[in-house]
Amino acid sequence: MDKWFWCAGAWMLVAACAGDDGKPIKAPPSGSNAAGAGEGARAESGTGAGSGSGAGARAAAGAGAGGIAGSRPAPAGGTGGARDAGTTHDADAASRADATVRDAALDAGDEPDASRPGWTLSFREEFDGAEGAGIDPAVWTPVNRGDGFGNNELQFYTGRSENVRMDGEGSLIIEVREESHMGRMYTSARLESSGKLEQRYGRFEIRAKLPFGPGIWPAFWLLGNDITSASWPACGEIDVMEHVGRMPSTAHGSLHGPGYSGGNPLTAQYQLPGGARFADAFHEFAVEWEPDVVRFYVDDSLYSTRTPADVPGGGRWVYDHPFFMILNVAVGGPFPGPPDDSTQFPQRLLVDYIRVYERK
Repeated sequence: MDKWFWCAGAWMLVAACAGDDGKPIKAPPSGSNAAGAGEGARAESGTGAGSGSGAGARAAAGAGAGGIAGSRPAPAGGTGGARDAGTTHDADAASRADATVRDAALDAGDEPDASRPGWTLSFREEFDGAEGAGIDPAVWTPVNRGDGFGNNELQFYTGRSENVRMDGEGSLIIEVREESHMGRMYTSARLESSGKLEQRYGRFEIRAKLPFGPGIWPAFWLLGNDITSASWPACGEIDVMEHVGRMPSTAHGSLHGPGYSGGNPLTAQYQLPGGARFADAFHEFAVEWEPDVVRFYVDDSLYSTRTPADVPGGGRWVYDHPFFMILNVAVGGPFPGPPDDSTQFPQRLLVDYIRVYERK
C-alpha cells in the first residue's frame, strides 16, 4: 500500500557527487555521517534554525493515528513514449478549464479548491504563516552546508530567516543573498522532507515565481528514500522543476537513474511563449508519477512523458519506492554557470503552495 511515511527523526543519508558519466550532479540530501568517494560527500549535521510557527502545512483528510495518511494503490497508466524536448503540449480541455478557475481564484487573492479529478489530496503546504515565520520543522529540514555539493556551487545554505521565511501574503521566500558567510560569497536555502514526508507515486506540484539571472539555479525535485543503501543514482531522482536563470523562459523536467544521470539524464524542456519569463508571474510545475510512467507538466500542459521504454540499454527504471521532496536555489555550478555583472541580488524564489496527491 502506498502511503505517506511520517518519521520521528531524520535519516542518515550517504552523499554522492558524480553520475554514471562522472559529471557533477545536484548533491543528495544532507545528514550523512559517512565519508564519500568524492567532492561533496562530507559529514553534515542536518540541523538548522527551522524556527517559527510553520503555519500553513496541512495533512489531507484521511490521515490516521500517528500521522500516516491513508492511500490507495495507483493504477498503471501512461500514454506512449517521451515527447520531443522543447515543445509545449496542451493538456485536455477539462484540465485547462480547471487551471483557469484556479488561476482566477489565486489572482483574486483567494485560496482555490485543491481538488483534482481522479486524485485525492494527501498533503498540502500553503505557506500562509505570518510575515517572517519559519518553515514547519515537522515537514522540512533546512540544510546548513556550503561545500560545493559536487557541482562547484558557490552558496552556503542556511536556515536563517534572511534566507527562508514566510512573506505574510501566502508565499514562502527563499532568498539568495550576495554576502560573505562561512567562507562563501552567497547564501541561500535548501529544504528537505527526508524522513518526514515521503510518498510512492502520485502527483507532486508546486506553484512558484522563479528567480532569474546568470548563475541562479532553483529546483523542486524528488529523491529516492533508499539512497542510504542504494546510493545515487540507483535510488532515482525526479526533477519536477529545474530552471537556470540565463534561460529565463525555459523549465526543465528530468529523470536521473542508473545509466542516465548527471549530464545525461532523461530530460525535456518547456518554453514559455512570446518571450515571457518564469520570473514575471507564478506558474505551476508538476509531475504525475504512476507505475511505469512519469508525466511532466507546466500550468497543466503536458510536455513530456517517460516510461521504461526510454531507459537506455544497461539502465534501470527505479521509480517504484517512496521518494522525498527537496526545494532549493543554488548559485553557480556547471549547469547555470557563474553569476556575472548582470545578475541582481538579492534574488527570491516565491512559492505559493506545494501539493501532493494520490491516485483514487
